[in-house]
Amino acid sequence: QVQLVESGGGLVQAGGSLRLSCAGSGRTFSTYIVGWFRQTPGKQREFVATVSWSGATTQYDDSVKGRFTISRDNAKNTVYLQMNSLKPEDTAVYYCAAKVIGYQLVPDERRYDYWGQGTQVTVSS
Repeated sequence: QVQLVESGGGLVQAGGSLRLSCAGSGRTFSTYIVGWFRQTPGKQREFVATVSWSGATTQYDDSVKGRFTISRDNAKNTVYLQMNSLKPEDTAVYYCAAKVIGYQLVPDERRYDYWGQGTQVTVSS
């Protein structure tokens, strides 16, 4: 069983920055692909970014490319999402998720096996 705990959410003005953290449990967390997703009320959860086990390969949704950066520190069992130039439309609950099987980066939430409880990000205009 893998446990994921997100932190770092909050209220920020448009143009500001936040860094989200996803702390994972277990010795094998460093071998998993980890992704960030977000969801607003009444909408489906959407892909934001994902990172390979080594951190060498990343993938982003077009809506955040150039503004968000995903990274990981396997010594700390933590994956980060640095969010810059935030926009009101980035407001959502942000979730991290671990993909246990396979090494392919995928934006499909159905391919992820474990999820955190989410952290709220609110961007005011």
